[in-house]
Amino acid sequence: MSPRHWREPAAADVVRLDPVDVFAAGERNHHISNTAYPIAHDTTWKPYRVTREHHDAAVRAAFADVDDMCLYVHIPFCAVRCSFCEYTVVSGADLDNTAGYRDASLKEIAMYGRLLDDGRRRPIRGIDIGGGTPAFVPADDIRQIVHALRSTFDVGDAGISIETTPRIAAADPEKLKAYVDVGIDRISMGVQVIQPDLLKVLARDGNGVEHHHRAVEHVRAAGCTRLNLDVMYGFADQTLEGLEATIRHCIALDPEYVTLYRMRYKLTRISHQASRVVVEQVKAQAALARAVLEDAGYVANPGKNTFVHRRAIAARADDVGTSDYLTARVIEGTPYLGMGLGAQTFTHTSISYNDGSVGKNLLPYLRSVDAGRLPIQDFYDLPRTQMMAKFAAVAFYFGEIDRPAFRAKFGIDVDDAFAAEVAFVKARGLMHETGGQSGTSSALSLTPEGAKHFAGVIALFFAPSVQRYLVDRDPDRATDMDVARGRALKLVS
Repeated sequence: MSPRHWREPAAADVVRLDPVDVFAAGERNHHISNTAYPIAHDTTWKPYRVTREHHDAAVRAAFADVDDMCLYVHIPFCAVRCSFCEYTVVSGADLDNTAGYRDASLKEIAMYGRLLDDGRRRPIRGIDIGGGTPAFVPADDIRQIVHALRSTFDVGDAGISIETTPRIAAADPEKLKAYVDVGIDRISMGVQVIQPDLLKVLARDGNGVEHHHRAVEHVRAAGCTRLNLDVMYGFADQTLEGLEATIRHCIALDPEYVTLYRMRYKLTRISHQASRVVVEQVKAQAALARAVLEDAGYVANPGKNTFVHRRAIAARADDVGTSDYLTARVIEGTPYLGMGLGAQTFTHTSISYNDGSVGKNLLPYLRSVDAGRLPIQDFYDLPRTQMMAKFAAVAFYFGEIDRPAFRAKFGIDVDDAFAAEVAFVKARGLMHETGGQSGTSSALSLTPEGAKHFAGVIALFFAPSVQRYLVDRDPDRATDMDVARGRALKLVS
């Protein structure tokens, strides 16, 4: 039984809702019922918020029983903010302050080194350097950050992954070589789409196909043998033919991995287009992408969005395609420390978000670090039902919940934690028992039919307050959350 102690749940998180109603609500709200958990945290997580004056003590307590973890460093700069972007990204005048941001990131790393210093250097399972566009900043900035992480934590041989764009990779091969030299072993590059008209709508026309082949040549010349290409689907003006062309183009570039991302409209500049995308269209696109990738030798279990080429599996049997950081998060719910603007941190009992995640500008983050305080905007000390929901939501990146990992983390079997829900998905052929990613574990996994109803199935594992939000929400009408987030977006447009 787990020795961990979670705070008591609020009344809204005590009684689970009828799986029939929740499944229908998830399907109905398919644009927001996904792995980006929670939903409407301003209300559903409000009872669990910790005030700023208690952040240091809350962080120490949250990490007290963390034996190993992952690290995430957020580099928020983008030359142009893509229309589909929902993340904490800055552009415009902030692009001139990369050096100041680098220095603040180094200070934050040192701050956590001191705060978490209890006589041990926790082993690191994986590191992601994400964005934004990490490759936008000088290579030496990345080098300094990686060295700071190595000197502060027990990084060992943990894999390190970084993101770039086709345009930067094609124009600056020395950056890629610098990444490999500093120990970065996985590079992820966003292709997204190749349709010229759609690229323009998405503000991605600077990353068209004219850059792709040269970019991949430079990645290979740098010595990187773990290349991932991102592809997006679910856009209002995206045809099946256009998506297939994008997938086949990516296959011709011969990456080890291809990751499919469904468009999530919340808090994006094209959120108004969501009503034009029906769930049948999304399902047809997902099915097409899977069929084309599988025919080319890329494999993924139902519901998983990263496809691995068989040659990568032959080279390393345990290669599931994602970064070491994400793999540990998805399968085991490994805690991670997020540093940088708007970064998220996850422990066994808490989730927090750094300064800047709402307004999407550097100033709040820089002010906090300069003042010598942790740049935390929101810290939530959560009950077990919310932490189980977060675990399950992230686990659905791989389309399954690892049974031993769930029990080790929460001291309860997934069948007991979600008895009615498990019975529901099994009775309807939506999930079944498998050996998990490795084939040697035990997992509750999506079936092909379950993958078609991803939004409905994943909602079953959300906490009751979030389920209630979905059940009560009319996807055809703007809610208070939608309006508030729309206003926040306009502030940074």
